[in-house]
Amino acid sequence: MDSVVEALQQKLGKGAVLTKEPMSGHTTFRTGGPADIFIMPHCVEDVKESIHILQNYEIPFLVIGNGSNLLVSDKGIRGAVIQIGGRMAKISMDGEYIHAEGGILLAALAAKAGEHALSGLEFASGIPGTLGGAITMNAGAYGGEMKDVLVSVEVLTKDFQQKTILVEDLDLSYRHSILPKEGYILLKATLKLQHGSQDAIKARMAELGEQRREKQPLQYPSAGSTFKRPEGYFAGKLIQDAGLKGKSIGGAQVSEKHAGFVINTGKATTQDILDLIAFCQKTVLEKFGVPLETEVKIVGEL
Repeated sequence: MDSVVEALQQKLGKGAVLTKEPMSGHTTFRTGGPADIFIMPHCVEDVKESIHILQNYEIPFLVIGNGSNLLVSDKGIRGAVIQIGGRMAKISMDGEYIHAEGGILLAALAAKAGEHALSGLEFASGIPGTLGGAITMNAGAYGGEMKDVLVSVEVLTKDFQQKTILVEDLDLSYRHSILPKEGYILLKATLKLQHGSQDAIKARMAELGEQRREKQPLQYPSAGSTFKRPEGYFAGKLIQDAGLKGKSIGGAQVSEKHAGFVINTGKATTQDILDLIAFCQKTVLEKFGVPLETEVKIVGEL
């Protein structure tokens, strides 16, 4: 492991490659054990170099954004994590078009659009992930989805080619795109918005922010909605109707404010969260015959 770390640090710089890095600092759940190697690239070439070196040493790797939809095991992640985050967050404007790198936070992108009186990203102003993560799972809220504003993406393919894919070829649907299945790493995206009133855009963002604060347990670490919406139902209502609001296992709790959220009340382990998720799934299936599928992605050594 020392030789691969040395090779990575020689290419990217020592500050860009960490070892035994606690993943609790890189997920919004604030849980998770250490990643053997944690890489923070500055540019596309850094991403390519990192993957080349990892493959040469036969080290498995996982690409993440802001960790807002991740639940990392308490034992952590064997191999490497490549975080496309704040070091890859450049943005440029061209009329109604925005060109942005995948590491920019969605909230920052929505705010920048608002500053330029561009409307269409208001729904995303409170989503805590990166642009790359949001497109990968076609994130959405309050009636908007990424597919509504996306024009195209630039990805890195498994054979190190940079490829542009139009939105219609991404198979974007509810919390789904082709990117994970194809092993594509999102590098950049182009969005198309509409010119609007800066005041109206700010007002809409403020209104949605207020709705979030009223209805969601934002003061606690979580990954947002824990479960996908089952067809014909709402996960939160099923969990509430099953009598599970406030149910706790260890430091994990079904939020008393919104039953669709499993939260970390302060000292939860990932295992607490996993056990509570499994308990909710089992109870809802037994009571209502509806299977609940997690929206959060579970990774690491179990």
